Amino acid sequence: MTDIQQPSLFDDSAGAPRRKRKKANAPAPAVPPPAAPPPPEPPSPDDKELTDGPLHRLMDDNFLQYASYVIRDRAIPEIEDGLKPVQRRILFSLNQNDDGRFIKVANIVGYTMQFHPHGDASIGDALVTLVNRGYLIEGQGNFGNLHTGDPAAAPRYIECRLTDLAATQLFNDDLTDFIPTYDGRRKEPVVLPAKLPLLLMLGAEGIAVGLSTRILPHNFGELLQAQIAILQKKPIKPLLPDFPQGGLIDAREYDEGRGKVRLRAVLDQKDEATLVIRELPYGVTTESLIASIEDAAKKGKIKTKAIRDYTAGKVEIEIALANDADIQQAVQALYAFTQCEVSASLRPIVIRDQRPVELSVHDILRHNTKRLVELLRRELQIERKKIDEALQAASLVRLFIVNRIYKRIEECKTAPEVKQAILDGLAPFRDQLRRDITGADLDMLLGIPIRRISLYDLNKSRKEEDDLLADFAAVEKNLTDVTGYTIKYLKNLCRDYADLFPRRTREARFDAIEIRELTAKEHQIVLDRERGYLGYGDVDGEPAFHCSSYDKIILVWNDCRYRVIPPPEKLFVDKNLLYAAIYDRDRVMTLVYEAGGITHLKRFAFGGVIQNKDYFCAPEPEKPKALFFSDDGPATLYVKYAPRKGQQIHQQEFDPAKVVVRTPKTRGIQMTTKRIASIATQKPRNWDDKAGPKGALLN
Repeated sequence: MTDIQQPSLFDDSAGAPRRKRKKANAPAPAVPPPAAPPPPEPPSPDDKELTDGPLHRLMDDNFLQYASYVIRDRAIPEIEDGLKPVQRRILFSLNQNDDGRFIKVANIVGYTMQFHPHGDASIGDALVTLVNRGYLIEGQGNFGNLHTGDPAAAPRYIECRLTDLAATQLFNDDLTDFIPTYDGRRKEPVVLPAKLPLLLMLGAEGIAVGLSTRILPHNFGELLQAQIAILQKKPIKPLLPDFPQGGLIDAREYDEGRGKVRLRAVLDQKDEATLVIRELPYGVTTESLIASIEDAAKKGKIKTKAIRDYTAGKVEIEIALANDADIQQAVQALYAFTQCEVSASLRPIVIRDQRPVELSVHDILRHNTKRLVELLRRELQIERKKIDEALQAASLVRLFIVNRIYKRIEECKTAPEVKQAILDGLAPFRDQLRRDITGADLDMLLGIPIRRISLYDLNKSRKEEDDLLADFAAVEKNLTDVTGYTIKYLKNLCRDYADLFPRRTREARFDAIEIRELTAKEHQIVLDRERGYLGYGDVDGEPAFHCSSYDKIILVWNDCRYRVIPPPEKLFVDKNLLYAAIYDRDRVMTLVYEAGGITHLKRFAFGGVIQNKDYFCAPEPEKPKALFFSDDGPATLYVKYAPRKGQQIHQQEFDPAKVVVRTPKTRGIQMTTKRIASIATQKPRNWDDKAGPKGALLN
């Protein structure tokens, strides 16, 4: 099908008839002086409709709304609780249905859809991810395999429940603000009152409109210890990522979560010809790793005989090397050419105050710590109020029963008379109460059953009041030093849970791998001078040199033309190829060429070039012809001239070192106008040492 070119909306000439091309030798017409530019025309109604019409405004408004929704409500986590909306809704649903027993994932997915306006697949995937993190949700059944990349079973076959850590640290209705769900039928939390630095514990990845975030997971115990240091106003130890798969990490460029890291697998040497992979880098599976090793082996970067995967509960991949393989070089090649080493670039973007911001890992942790202090303060205040109310109720019941105030209501005939009788009876004891008596207090007293009155134990009641007073004093003490209380709280968390989540990823420093050295002999370049072919593939001829796939090759022809190309498998280069080698922009070359009957000598370096583009190292219009070309910097050139009638000089020595190194475009130094028969770098056998001149260069 022929493509039909449409006129461009931005081309002023679109739709205008094409002008005939002028002949090359036609005289140019006289150019009139430039006229003053015409005044700008007012925009047409059509243009104004395109830029300021209802459709334009509708697209602007809808796009902004969509972008804002994706950023705040889907892709980027909230700094307050460290969760994305789907994660928060899953945890809230589990808490709503929590009875200590496992629940089918399908049921939780269905319940979560009451709060989440998207499909069930996204809910199920997010739940499986949370289970595999291991902190908040405990799974029963096949939730996939982080090592192999195998997916989880269908939601109807697997079960889950909240962990004890999540149940005790994430929920408190008294501290939670609720908003209507997307359909207005129910209420969901704005954020969870999480007392854990979930964002740094779980990590986060997300792609929104115009931005993305990537935060790596960190070790639970190390995060809590860092929070304690923040509260104690001590320096924070560098926080480094920690992954469930283990592996090695080089975090020299981590920059508090804003830089990048390099991750490696853990390799063991089983014997002289076998390597075993025990741990994987973060984000790599055994399947993808084996595929990368097989691909490298096909390209000849690693010499292997077999790859055997014994992974079950732990990673175990055996790599049997070829008999002639060097095991240390094989290890370096695995890191250089396979997923045994990967890198990750990071950008910690979070939602704070309804806006996306970029913060460092330490900034996020400081924010989480400040919020933890505030949450604990509010909890203590709520607890103080509850204890105060319990003391008020206990005092009222004691005074009501011990002083037989209930007897006063026996003769009352109306409800107001009953309440007034109780108030009058309690009036002498007002100083023993914590606040004024309310209607709710009177209703509580009137609701006391007769059996409780008859079995009332004063000693037991006073002990309960004493216990409440002790609790109240403890709460008051904690409120006076919330920071100290928070430190104790964090230490208790470390004591109870830190051992459950040990560090798995070890820090290391990775030496730079010289890929060119590993692949220096990857390709054997062969030159077939008879047919004019060059390459490392199906080419018959003389071996020229070894190179790697990362090298570039420079080709120079007799007409002084040169070109830089990648190593070819098989390329026709013509029989007039003069020089072929690995390209080095700074290597000094020596060239003798003849152009227009004059022979020149020059020294130059190729410098920078564009691949697959032809250049000339001699003046192109003069049709130069190369007589000598070398890259080894000869000390002397022995030149013999062709015999000619009346010629007195038949040979001459030249010293190329006296020629200044220039660019390829320079003409060089004039050597002679005589016709040259031969040029050699070693003294020929028929050379006459008594003949001269020596080393003469003509200007």
